[in-house]
Amino acid sequence: MSTQPTVDTRTAPATSGLGHSLKQRQLTMMGLGSAIGAGLFLGSGKGIEAAGPAVLVSYLAAGTLIILVMWALGEMAAANPNSGAFSVYAQKALGSVAGSTVGWLWWLQLVVVIAAEALGAASLLVSIWPVLPVWVLTLVFMVVFTAVNLTSVKNYGEFEFWFALLKVAAIVLFLAFGAALLLGWIPGAASPGLGNFTNHGGFAPNGLTGIATGLFVVVFAFGGTEIVAVAAAETANPVRSVAIAVRTVVWRILVFYVGSIFVIAAILPWNSPDLDSPFAGVLNSAGIAWAGTAITLVAVAALLSALNANLYGASRMVYSLAGRGEAPAIFGRTSPRQVPLAAVAVSVTFGFVAVVLELLFPGRVLDALLNLVGSTCLIVWGTALVSQLVLRRRAGRDGTPLPLRMAGFPVLTGIGLALLAAIFAVGFFGAQSRAQLIGTFALVAGIAVVCRLAQRRQGGKAPQKA
Repeated sequence: MSTQPTVDTRTAPATSGLGHSLKQRQLTMMGLGSAIGAGLFLGSGKGIEAAGPAVLVSYLAAGTLIILVMWALGEMAAANPNSGAFSVYAQKALGSVAGSTVGWLWWLQLVVVIAAEALGAASLLVSIWPVLPVWVLTLVFMVVFTAVNLTSVKNYGEFEFWFALLKVAAIVLFLAFGAALLLGWIPGAASPGLGNFTNHGGFAPNGLTGIATGLFVVVFAFGGTEIVAVAAAETANPVRSVAIAVRTVVWRILVFYVGSIFVIAAILPWNSPDLDSPFAGVLNSAGIAWAGTAITLVAVAALLSALNANLYGASRMVYSLAGRGEAPAIFGRTSPRQVPLAAVAVSVTFGFVAVVLELLFPGRVLDALLNLVGSTCLIVWGTALVSQLVLRRRAGRDGTPLPLRMAGFPVLTGIGLALLAAIFAVGFFGAQSRAQLIGTFALVAGIAVVCRLAQRRQGGKAPQKA
């Protein structure tokens, strides 16, 4: 049986209120733009430092999970394209509290990530152009990308397409350079071979604990891919667009991530100080200093592209929550250009708070932000898989046709849930990952309580139909 989703070419109804001018190529690049950011250009070095070359195991495990999650999301998004995406599907499958909880959790996650990516881009730029303080550049980035997201979605989509295309091209060139260096084809640069996979303490120098810690760095890296399901609501043909985006985004991300990590881990020892900026470190190791500067500039562009995509996703999620009565009504209003202005504004607020925090505590904010949202993706992905399991069975029982079907159901959905459970179990072996999990569970419980109390305050009134 093929594991690719099967497609019915009928167009599903789209969400009203927002525009439908996003093109399929823009949707695909948005998925890449959201996922290829701080997690790859900054977090990859931290993952290798934690797990050594064994971080490749972490990437393969998380990569397999995100493929299954994307297939499940693709099926649900084609049947019901909605800016609330997995929040809406959780509401339909598991109830209103579950839907609003996962929606607010994802929104909070992206709000933090937006700040982290602005700070990360500023920090990288300062490392090669120390003219302005990090906090000033962070402020500039936040102002610019807030303005971009306040324009029409068509202009935003085109901007994100070319931004994302730049970093995709750069990663392809990086992979080609890394392969040439490992094969000894770079004049004047000795090939390190594959010795770094067995030297310096072996393939897994920090054991299972290191792999567990690295796994949560990796999970953060893959977070954001699910924005494809959110953006489907603003495409003209959600079924076709989602089907193509799901197929292309997942394999490209795996090639880019696993390929890049393989190159970095092979060329740089896991305890190398160059892992603070791993892409530049690889190029500098070959004696090409200017190339290191160039890749740093590309990394800055990549972070800003991810910031741009995540701000879009966050604004659309809170817009959807408002439309269902789970957020203040003002966030559900759109401008004449069909842009939710208030939703964009509230989604950038924490980014500006991070500017102040960086001014007060220079150099200490970025790591704290990266640790804060490391495992929230797992809750979102798990909810998506459970929702698809429930809704697919319900559709089969009711005889409801689905325009896009995830093949291998329910086996592949079950494998995804089993893999997710294994990641949670492994996470408790590492002190840092265990703390992240406990913090995430506490955060989810707190959001759920607040959502339930808010609904009770409304007199038990159910959220509006999605």
